[in-house]
Amino acid sequence: RSSRTLGSPAVYQLRPKKQKFGTLTRITVGEKNPKNPNKTILLVGETGAGKSTLINALVNYSMGVKFEDEVWFQIVEEEKKRQTESQTSDVIVYEIFGFEDETLPYSLTIIDTPGYGDTRGTEYDKLVTQRLLDLFQSEDGVHELHAVGLVMKASNNRLSDRQSYIIGSVMELFGNNMGEKIVAFVTHSDGLTPENALTALKTAKIKCARNEKDEPVHFLFNNQQTKERTQENDAALEAAWRTTENGMTDLRTFLHKTAPQELTVTADVLKERIQLAACIDNLKDRIEFIELKQTEVKQKQEGLQKNKEAMQKNETFTVEVDEPYKEKENIRSGGYWLGLFHEGAVSCTVCEETCHYSCTMALTPRLCEVMKGGRCTSCSKKCPASNHVKGEWRYVTKVRKVLWTNEEMKKMYEKNKSEGQNKSSILENLKEEMNQLTAEKYRFLNESYQHVEKLEQIALKADSISTASYLDFLLEKMNEEGDTEKVQKLEEMRSRVDEGTKSGVQYSKRK
Repeated sequence: RSSRTLGSPAVYQLRPKKQKFGTLTRITVGEKNPKNPNKTILLVGETGAGKSTLINALVNYSMGVKFEDEVWFQIVEEEKKRQTESQTSDVIVYEIFGFEDETLPYSLTIIDTPGYGDTRGTEYDKLVTQRLLDLFQSEDGVHELHAVGLVMKASNNRLSDRQSYIIGSVMELFGNNMGEKIVAFVTHSDGLTPENALTALKTAKIKCARNEKDEPVHFLFNNQQTKERTQENDAALEAAWRTTENGMTDLRTFLHKTAPQELTVTADVLKERIQLAACIDNLKDRIEFIELKQTEVKQKQEGLQKNKEAMQKNETFTVEVDEPYKEKENIRSGGYWLGLFHEGAVSCTVCEETCHYSCTMALTPRLCEVMKGGRCTSCSKKCPASNHVKGEWRYVTKVRKVLWTNEEMKKMYEKNKSEGQNKSSILENLKEEMNQLTAEKYRFLNESYQHVEKLEQIALKADSISTASYLDFLLEKMNEEGDTEKVQKLEEMRSRVDEGTKSGVQYSKRK
């Protein structure tokens, strides 16, 4: 314990055991007894919503601290957290052991996620998602949840674009079996029904646990536990304390009744979203390259037609074309860089493609989330992980002017044919190449479509912010290919994107 601070109650800083496991942080109070039951809560919410105070309140309630004790214990170091909040994206696991005989018949595990939607950009929010996946998949991580707490202020009187983004970012984390575990933790409450917060949740069409009034299950908490008590405000502060105490009691009842939900499906959703994002990013680059190749082929075709007479006379002539090629670009100077220890781009040296541009978690390509069964889910040829490298560079497409002679083209198109095959004309070879490029483009589009389709089957909210940003791109390209069946399916998905998600997408674009 630290020395007593000024004011009342006396505030004591707990000094728990702190350890790193993988990319995550575990903070433990007390010693775990494997015979005792445990309940696990995941807290999510925007920066400033009051998560730190709520975590401290959960600790004090577990310890049996009462208003009249005039003490308050902190497990979250508030001042240190304020200083580092804009610099860290740590997912922290708090474990509260040894107080099972006080107010709770079980120990608590509380998972604190960094605030979504802060000013650092969407790349940091993706990092939170990847770290949660790491937590759910790690051998000594968390494999089941009893509750997911959406932490929001009671004063929220409307669903801003930022709130829509945050709620949408949270909802897209989970599998379709997590709806009954999602509840609202309403902070800064005066003890009255939080009409504004509940309206915001209903507007966002949150799939969550419902009470007997068909309202989102919610618990009320006040954030004035450490405020100095005076003769004038003592009664008001005691009433505020009772609000939190009642909220904790209601939460205890909910946790007592709820069974744990395994996170297998949620881990699949997180991985599928990472693979979809990587696949779409790579797809855009591949389609750009294919379309440039198609332009090059057209230029060759037009050049041959223009020089038809010279070709018939077997005369040599040249055709100028725009030739696309791949080049390595340093991502420290050429792109967004978070400056994290494991950050880099995973690229395939065979396909010359960047398969996962912002890979922040994996030390080697083999451990990257885009790998499945030892092979890449992103690159064109689905190459083995061994064909990939991770570095501070990525492949980019460039275009250069090139002069081709008709003789060079003829040799290029005939070099792979055996002696026994009939030699086709250059024009026929160009037509065949164009058909192959078109087929390849459709195959790549179909792979991305399959990721979207799988998400719809397993995700709690398939029409989420990240998915919505890809739908228009896939729709445009599927329309070009004339696949009416998939176009119709994508349009149905886009039509289900609600107003909350649209607002979130707008906020995401501004970020």
